[in-house]
Amino acid sequence: MSKLNATTLQQSIETMLTEANAKVTRTKKTIKGKEKVYRHRRRWPESIELQVTLKQYDTQKDKRFSGSVRLPRLARPRFKVCVIGDAYHEEQAQKLKIPSMNVEDLKKLNKNKKLVKKMCQQHDAFLASESLIKTIPRIVGPHMNRAGKFPTAIAQGEDLQGKVTEIRSTIKFALKKTLVMNAVVGHVKMNVDDVRLNVTLATNFLVSLLKKNWQNMKSVNLKSTFGHPFRLY
Repeated sequence: MSKLNATTLQQSIETMLTEANAKVTRTKKTIKGKEKVYRHRRRWPESIELQVTLKQYDTQKDKRFSGSVRLPRLARPRFKVCVIGDAYHEEQAQKLKIPSMNVEDLKKLNKNKKLVKKMCQQHDAFLASESLIKTIPRIVGPHMNRAGKFPTAIAQGEDLQGKVTEIRSTIKFALKKTLVMNAVVGHVKMNVDDVRLNVTLATNFLVSLLKKNWQNMKSVNLKSTFGHPFRLY
């Protein structure tokens, strides 16, 4: 059961979306030294991030956990997914206007660490045809895996667009060296109810991974990319 206050959550999201979607006021000095005021909206929708701090955890002694959950609403529409496909999936990707590569493109990298790293930096995640997944390490070496970008397999006949949407809607929580965790749970062009749904599910999922559930939660904040944080718990 969620311990987030429903009223606080609702008001925080409403205020955040109002502030983020308002025009930004800036001043700029002209050649003559006078200040010119102009207002504009940002070119891209800001992300909304859930920021959690844990307590009563020893990252060196306690068992580390990791878990992924698909949010009910699309959280990261700008998340860049690239398809490493056979002829079938490459054709499907082109029809859907999804960035794609084939085996020949990978061979051109010649297992060069810098080139593979550059490729990984250009995309947030990769999908690969099931028929190619085992050959990729032999072609590019271990560098994709080390970068945390090893592809997710996709079978022939599987809905490619649906798979991309799934990746863009899935978030991961993992206990590492710090007690602070962040996850993108939406963007400022979403409506209040959709953001609230994602925040509630993401928080409850993280709580379910903790050894003492809500007793391990020190604070929960919600923040847009350029906005100030809103304390939820």
